[in-house]
Amino acid sequence: MTKIITEYIGDGQVKSAHEPTSRTILTDLPPDNGGKGRTFSPTDIFAASFGSCALTIMGKLAERKGDDLTGAKIIIDKIMSAQPPRRVAKFILDITFPAGFAQEKKDMYLAALHGCPVHNSLHPDIEIEVKVN
Repeated sequence: MTKIITEYIGDGQVKSAHEPTSRTILTDLPPDNGGKGRTFSPTDIFAASFGSCALTIMGKLAERKGDDLTGAKIIIDKIMSAQPPRRVAKFILDITFPAGFAQEKKDMYLAALHGCPVHNSLHPDIEIEVKVN
């Protein structure tokens, strides 16, 4: 079990600390929700968590398969709902694999994306679109 200690530090900003390492991240309200957008919003961190989790799972599989996934990238567009309640409505993942990856390998790694714990924790109403470069 990992503890995250989260504290409101004022002016729309929140500091979260990873208890085992004491590393911290800040979040801020985004401008479209009355904030200043000085850093990641909580839903930006949500999107980053999804991308990070997906690449971690694919990277672990690559290690087992003897592939080098270094340089793989996911660009995530986070789309908020137009109607209340305010929530993430859609993620568009634009995935780039290292040069030379055959389609068969790409398909294997894309399938691994569905094993990501963040992906498996998403509400079913959140749309996920995946594009591959």
